[in-house]
Amino acid sequence: MTTITVAKGDGIGPEIMDATLDIILAAGAKIKVEEIEVGEKVYLSGNTSGISSASWDTIRKNKIFLKAPITTPQGGGYKSLNVTTRKFLGLYANVRPCVSLHPFVLTKHPVMDLVIIRENEEDLYAGIEHQQTDEVVQCLKLISRPGCEKIIRYAFEYAKQQNRKKVTCFTKDNIMKQTDGLFHQVFNEIAAEYPEIENEHWIIDIGAAKMADTPEAFDVIVMPNLYGDILSDVAAQITGSVGLAGSANIGESCAMFEAIHGSAPRRAGQNLANPSGLLQGAVMMLNHIGQTDVAERVHNAWLKTLEDGIHTYDIFKEGTSKQKVGTREFAQAVINNLGKTPEILKPVQYANSKALELPQYKRKQPRVKELSGVDLFVHWTGTDPNQLAATIKQLEGETLKLAMITNRGIKVWPDGFQETFCTDHWRCRFLPAGQSVIRKEQIVELLQNAITQNIDTIKTENLYTFDGKAAYSLGQGQ
Repeated sequence: MTTITVAKGDGIGPEIMDATLDIILAAGAKIKVEEIEVGEKVYLSGNTSGISSASWDTIRKNKIFLKAPITTPQGGGYKSLNVTTRKFLGLYANVRPCVSLHPFVLTKHPVMDLVIIRENEEDLYAGIEHQQTDEVVQCLKLISRPGCEKIIRYAFEYAKQQNRKKVTCFTKDNIMKQTDGLFHQVFNEIAAEYPEIENEHWIIDIGAAKMADTPEAFDVIVMPNLYGDILSDVAAQITGSVGLAGSANIGESCAMFEAIHGSAPRRAGQNLANPSGLLQGAVMMLNHIGQTDVAERVHNAWLKTLEDGIHTYDIFKEGTSKQKVGTREFAQAVINNLGKTPEILKPVQYANSKALELPQYKRKQPRVKELSGVDLFVHWTGTDPNQLAATIKQLEGETLKLAMITNRGIKVWPDGFQETFCTDHWRCRFLPAGQSVIRKEQIVELLQNAITQNIDTIKTENLYTFDGKAAYSLGQGQ
């Protein structure tokens, strides 16, 4: 018997959760349910995170969390509970199978069968944002080696366990050479440890176009957080419906399972909602906790129900569907089909679908890190980079010299173009004169000089080399 934490959520959440629990319990799931309340009511009670400390304790105690969709109120500084849960519990891997159910759910891609594995904790979803000038705000994109290694190894181990033949990596490292470049580099390193599994890399834009047009060309796709968030929804939709897709969020000690769709408050309380997405999340949960026989019974009964043409309103199509049913009636139809397998759709077999056991990340030997310059960011409302350069050069000392000014990443001094549009946010790069390494005291002196000259400095970014290799971006045009 496994005790799980359940949150019925908002909108259609309680209806689809009740349907899901009815099905898996009828199938013989050996679970005990501890229910918590999260979401809209908790938010509106004054808790901006949408969850109480007692509920956190329950989730952390039980380790397994089955969650229905919730509503996050607009405004008021409310935080996304999904993002918070994934980060607090270290749920680094988001797993989303996207499989065609042709011809019973209409799709342009009848043989599609891929899995998107998305990094779940970092990237732009670190949520570190600042307004720095009147015209410019920034969001920090954080990619770590531990984050890359954990998610990429998970992708290859998943492919190995599920007898999948290929893992594809999507990044934009032709532009973001440091962040996405690290993800691609780690992918190549780990791929070499799995010679039996084909590997490939696509730039995200053409890779996304290829996935949308020819999804059958892919098997397992691994990618950073933002790309994975977007493309997993695209992939689910082109199978026929986002409403049919489930999601697993896996960490080293805890796991959360859910549907990928929202709470659909307009459909709440009408016995209309399709419980399939949450049911697929529950199937993934059953596999994770080792109840693979129950997961197999549920999934095959669900496939048989779709094959029988018993459909909720969202996928009902004249000529394909045979009976339009509500949430409760759909759940009962799945229960009636327990023990049966589909005849046209491919039955599932889950003998090898238990939770993956991956080695813990081991920190690498530190490289030789040396400070080799500094980028000084300045708020300045002028428009002529040459005028700014003349002002900024007053900050130079004997050892640090102004080497470059950029605006939104484009070099505008020296040798800039008059056609380049500039905002009020300027990056001024100082490099050492006649030496390769500087001291942090020299940066402090630079900032002190800026105060004396009444120059509005926003922030600094230290420029480092690691083992003698520059580990920072150059200005475009440099």
